[in-house]
Amino acid sequence: MEQLDLLPIELEGVSQERPLIIAGPCSAETEEQVMTTARALADKGIKIFRAGIWKPRTKPGGFEGIGVEGLSWLKEVKKETGMYVATEVATAKHVYECLKADVDIVWIGARTTANPFAVQEIADALKGVDIPVYVKNPVNPDLELWIGALERINNAGLKRIGAIHRGFSSYDKKIYRNLPQWHIPIELRRRIPNLPILCDPSHIGGKRELIAPLCQQAMDLGFDGLIIESHCNPECAWSDAAQQVTPDVLDYILNLLVIRSEHQSTENLNELRRQIDECDNELMDILAKRMRVCREIGTFKKEHNMTILQTGRYNEILDKRGAQGSLCGMDPDFIKQVFELIHEESVRQQMEIINK
Repeated sequence: MEQLDLLPIELEGVSQERPLIIAGPCSAETEEQVMTTARALADKGIKIFRAGIWKPRTKPGGFEGIGVEGLSWLKEVKKETGMYVATEVATAKHVYECLKADVDIVWIGARTTANPFAVQEIADALKGVDIPVYVKNPVNPDLELWIGALERINNAGLKRIGAIHRGFSSYDKKIYRNLPQWHIPIELRRRIPNLPILCDPSHIGGKRELIAPLCQQAMDLGFDGLIIESHCNPECAWSDAAQQVTPDVLDYILNLLVIRSEHQSTENLNELRRQIDECDNELMDILAKRMRVCREIGTFKKEHNMTILQTGRYNEILDKRGAQGSLCGMDPDFIKQVFELIHEESVRQQMEIINK
């Protein structure tokens, strides 16, 4: 378990009950767009306004942010609405400009998190500053890289740190823009239990119609809050138009959320958990028996000078077990992944026998 020196991210006037909501447009485009959206969100009770001042784009030629000029618009949002303001930083210069403009919260984007040199420069620029800093997961599913970025910020003396889960890039076309891979932020929570974790359903989904179900999934998994892209006129947004919602739609989504308690008595669950423990023990016994058989197969292959990997047999196992899993109400891809890991361990044990 990782040890980070953390303090709660508490903001005056912002409820500490789940979920914390940070909302605003992907990009600060014009002063009118920023102020119109901020006023509408403030009317809905949103306390923290976000807007991208600098936008890292995959390819040149797209709108790459209004730049420093937009920080004055965030100052006006604070002055008129009383909201806290937040934006993304990717360089030390961004940090200095945000601090001069009295930005309340900064976050480090996915592309930046993937670069330890950039994260370290940002951490150095933040030394001696006491503001909340959120770190998005890197674009690739690398938990150690994510934790390393958090450690760099913490080592610079910042204690009010959180994580943002925005999903992971995939080469293949999927329903999601970025695959959720929920098990990774769940493992992050296990490794750093006191770390606040927000979900970014806008970047995970990539489509506004996916935001509501993703928000509910995040709440069901115990996430601490949501950072959602909201624009006064999403269809005309200069960046990520498809994944932004109006303040009215955002309010509707948030009002439909079911927030389940994390602190209910678990007495009624004890019997079911006992049954889970029994199932796990049985699984371990079955796996141990399977490995014993695999070692016997390894001995046979050694004695008959056979190769370990029998591709036809391996493919047959994956296809059959995937189909069986589907009939049992489980995702066939999940079952295939389980048996891929079992096969990997079987091969490892047979290799030990053959190479003795």
